[in-house]
Amino acid sequence: MLLARTAARRLTLTRPCGWSSAGLVSRIGAGTTVGAPPCRPSIERFFLRKMADAATDRFAKTLTILPKPGGGEYGKFYSIPALNDPKIDKLPYCIRILLESAVRNYDNFQVTESDVQNIIDWEKTSPKLAEIPFKPARLVLMDNTGGPAVVDLAAIRDVIAELESDPKKINPLVPVDVVIDHSVRVDVAKCADALKQNMDLEFSRNKERFSFFKWASSAFNNMLVLPPGSGILHQVNLEYLSRVVFKADGVLYPDSVVGTDSHTTMINSLGVAGWGVGGIEAMAAMLGQPMSMVLPGVVGFKLTGKLQDGVTTTDLALTLTQMLRKHGVVGKFIEFHGEGVGSIPLPARATIANMTPEYGATMGFFPVDQVALDYLRLIGRSDETV
Repeated sequence: MLLARTAARRLTLTRPCGWSSAGLVSRIGAGTTVGAPPCRPSIERFFLRKMADAATDRFAKTLTILPKPGGGEYGKFYSIPALNDPKIDKLPYCIRILLESAVRNYDNFQVTESDVQNIIDWEKTSPKLAEIPFKPARLVLMDNTGGPAVVDLAAIRDVIAELESDPKKINPLVPVDVVIDHSVRVDVAKCADALKQNMDLEFSRNKERFSFFKWASSAFNNMLVLPPGSGILHQVNLEYLSRVVFKADGVLYPDSVVGTDSHTTMINSLGVAGWGVGGIEAMAAMLGQPMSMVLPGVVGFKLTGKLQDGVTTTDLALTLTQMLRKHGVVGKFIEFHGEGVGSIPLPARATIANMTPEYGATMGFFPVDQVALDYLRLIGRSDETV
């Protein structure tokens, strides 16, 4: 970022058509002078309108109203069955989430019709390692790995200010939740006020960093910062941050999340697609760019019966991990199904999903069912939301 800022000071910019100032700085080395014909607003508007029209016309027929039982509507959603392709009925639920995202975000530029078709043809295209773009609904960051991403946003604002533009225009384009939970240390124990003393020491050690996060929480739109002492990242994500279903501009769509921690997969237990990514991928998603990913293979794991007395959740999780490691599931989605899934309580599902990095998969997914809905009521979600 220091290089980008140095380059920005040396650039003489005439805005090229279709390039943002931030994108231009990232493409050009230090000491370069750039000149280009100014972008004609009429041409820019034409191409933007064409892309918008393509998105509207191509999949408008799939936008369906979800009515309320007593009248009115909850909102609209992109109905995947409305695509009228028999192959969709055979898709695993986790792949349908990728398909819905592609249909909803289709613009014939970042997400094209061929991307949508590749997901529909998953059985054929997945073995060929076809790549697709994916736009998660939100991001979750911890303070250690998420901090640099927030610093980058602040640095971009500095560059934009130096280019004499409005730095407040730089904000995350998807909801970003930052949970500060990786700074705690146990210095004091075996006394009644140990928690308070440890937190006081935590704040004193991390004063500058915490002050920066506090500033970011009010400086950026679309960003929520949960302060120290709020809880462990993955538990907070499961109990508080999860939406399961998003609603934006009257459109309902599945919750999906990527996080800067490998155990983000714990959210799979609630029927939310999510996994861990690196800081660069998180930064790109934060700025509205699709993540390029290989269309994954899916391993179905059928569960029958129920656990015998005396068998713990840990026993179940370790047994599943051993079986999946033996099978070989690196880079794949695991989807749990079968009559036995209904007998597994959500905390146990969370333990199994949390173990996903240990058995090498990308996701350990439990589709939404009655157990998930009951859990949402347990954590205080309204009946209307459920």
